[in-house]
Amino acid sequence: MELDPDTLLFWLKKLVAVLALPPVLPLLPIVIGLITLRRRPRLGLAFAWAGVALNLLLIFPPSVGWLVARVEYPQMLDRARAREAQAIVVLGAGKRTHAPEFGGETVNRLALERLRYAAALARETRLPVLVSGGAPAGDTPEAYLMEALLRDEYGVPPRWVESASRDTRENARFSAVHLQAAGVKRILLVTHAMHMERARPEFEAAGLDVIPAPTAWLGGGDSPGDAQPLPFAPSQNTAYAAWFALHELLGRLAYRWSR
Repeated sequence: MELDPDTLLFWLKKLVAVLALPPVLPLLPIVIGLITLRRRPRLGLAFAWAGVALNLLLIFPPSVGWLVARVEYPQMLDRARAREAQAIVVLGAGKRTHAPEFGGETVNRLALERLRYAAALARETRLPVLVSGGAPAGDTPEAYLMEALLRDEYGVPPRWVESASRDTRENARFSAVHLQAAGVKRILLVTHAMHMERARPEFEAAGLDVIPAPTAWLGGGDSPGDAQPLPFAPSQNTAYAAWFALHELLGRLAYRWSR
């Protein structure tokens, strides 16, 4: 893997994201508070309790539900507009590098959710499919794994494979090259509902008309994530939904500042 300026910037963004997202985010004020507790007891306690409060907000279903509602794309695919599309674009979401039951690597569960919906849309609309996902670490591009899964398990071989992108912005820019060369201007964009409001503007900026085709909502009910027997009890589902929502908010801010 070459450490060119773009690659260094990519991994720097990843490091910032680790610090700015749960579970590290609420730990930072707690650690600061404990460090300053001896010299500045009141200030130290304030920081520590602020971290505890932040952690509770990031796992408590009502507060997480409010956050998710501000981030997640609320509408399903407009079936009338879908007939106007010329192609389906499905974005990668990561992979499992240790999948011995599949002979090595495979896509992760997030990518699988997107691919499953893209395959259903492809069978319904008969539109050609583009898969997009690169290899930030320099190993097997995710798009190759996506292509194999769609072809072998869903019977939907993609027409285009975009395997150079490292993030959502590059997904859009590099996919647009393939699509525009084929005369495609209007696409169905398949990604998570949580990710749609960050992905759609990037594809539009690349010159494509986007019809959102979101999938896998985390909100929309009394609490985010799967149905829970205790609607006001924190769980791994609420913690994950908060992480995803903050990840997308951070991504939107980063893209807005770097335009």
